[in-house]
Amino acid sequence: MIFHNKTTALALACVTAMALSVLPIQVSAKDSEKQPDVLILMFDDMRFDTFSYRDGPVNTPNIDALAHEGIRFDNAMTSTGLCSPSRAAMFTGRWGHKTGLDDNVGLYHSRLDELRVEEGGVIRRAVDAGYKVGYVGKWHIGAQGPALRGAEFVYGHDKDVERHGRQWAPYETKENIAKFKRGERDANGEKHEYYRTMPGTFEDTKAGKEVREGQKMLKAAAKKDEPFFGIISFEQPHPPYRVPEPYASMFDPKTVKLPKNHGVERVNKPMSQDDIWWPWHDVSHMTDEDWRKSRTFYYGAIAMIDHAVGELIKTAKEVGMYDDLRIIVIGDQGSMLGEHNLYDKGPYAYDELMRMPLIIRDPNVEPKIIERQVSMLDIAPTLADWMTLPNDGDVDGRSLVPLMEQGDIVDSNKADIALYAYEWYNGGWFGIRAIRTPEMKFVWNPGDSRDELYDLKNDPYEMTNSINDPKFKKQLKQMVKYMHDELVRVDDPAITKFKQHMKDML
Repeated sequence: MIFHNKTTALALACVTAMALSVLPIQVSAKDSEKQPDVLILMFDDMRFDTFSYRDGPVNTPNIDALAHEGIRFDNAMTSTGLCSPSRAAMFTGRWGHKTGLDDNVGLYHSRLDELRVEEGGVIRRAVDAGYKVGYVGKWHIGAQGPALRGAEFVYGHDKDVERHGRQWAPYETKENIAKFKRGERDANGEKHEYYRTMPGTFEDTKAGKEVREGQKMLKAAAKKDEPFFGIISFEQPHPPYRVPEPYASMFDPKTVKLPKNHGVERVNKPMSQDDIWWPWHDVSHMTDEDWRKSRTFYYGAIAMIDHAVGELIKTAKEVGMYDDLRIIVIGDQGSMLGEHNLYDKGPYAYDELMRMPLIIRDPNVEPKIIERQVSMLDIAPTLADWMTLPNDGDVDGRSLVPLMEQGDIVDSNKADIALYAYEWYNGGWFGIRAIRTPEMKFVWNPGDSRDELYDLKNDPYEMTNSINDPKFKKQLKQMVKYMHDELVRVDDPAITKFKQHMKDML
């Protein structure tokens, strides 16, 4: 049996209660409430702008249904546009300078191989609060991480990997990019480091296997009396975009609409954006057709994961969990599909990478759309609020429950800001901090002599760096002040250098 049966313990508790019935017992309303079952559906490098509920190009009826039933956070921001640090932030509610995890783990040049087990995060806290915890799929913050934190049902590529093992280096990827630069392609004319038609059907994919394991987890949890906390974390739609039919040919490359910043020359931008940090960042060989196909395969991946969501929701309904189930749909960060002539992710703070989808379904709360910016760091405090989890130290995020219940009016007297950081990329230091309001974005690049300022209202594609434009002097000063105050609030050690760099504006 996956989750341990506690029928005997419950029976013993009943006998004990009867024996003590002569004593007055007071039960608070809070104690008598059942802790809620919670399910997180997490996706890898999933952009915010592709779904049909956002007027995107992909029909996503199952994700749309959750958006209509739940609370849409249409301006959710990741903490870092990189898998490991963003996931560590989500599970702990703390920035990397506090957890020690501010880079990818286990990859070429990475300094780190895991989030310290002492950083138990919401998984350990849920276990300590009496939850049965299951984890399916990608973890990417240290081998065996969910099991080490007490998860009982575990399935995924981190489960059986040796802790503190050797780094993985992309030798094959490098060779493939060299082949593409020579004008060669795969047998079917595709470039599988960017897009590829996979054999078989959805059932044969890793996502299909994760759905089946997730269904097992839900069925097992439905049979138990203990509250349930589950995470199903998909590798999709992380590049390269590899999907089987019918998803591979679901969208026509000839009809794809490309954004205004697609393939544009980067002018007055930090030098790091020109460098090759991972072999497939060299996109010099990519043709217009290649970019269009990459985009259609990404869209196919979104359609495929919408199908996956539908299968899981169907199971939750069949086993009787759905009506009371609280669900979070989230991406760890976005991804670049040729905007600014960039692919995948890297040390920058463009909206295509910084923004993420976030839907939270609480059956006890009226559906609504939240326009205020929220952060990846807010997920752990929200879960703690829902599940009455024990504290495990300070958190940098905030519970989203007040916003969910009352709407944007909750914070209407506060500045609408979101902080973003990009400290490392696979062992390379950048120290980037970005502060965003709905109107402006300021990016501090301490490893470069060039910072960035974008007028998001008039330049939503972030093509013009206005850092030296005198007409934005007032806005820049305000953004610097916002960043200063936020770095102080979260006790960021970068504040000392920031003050030195920005002393004329503070």
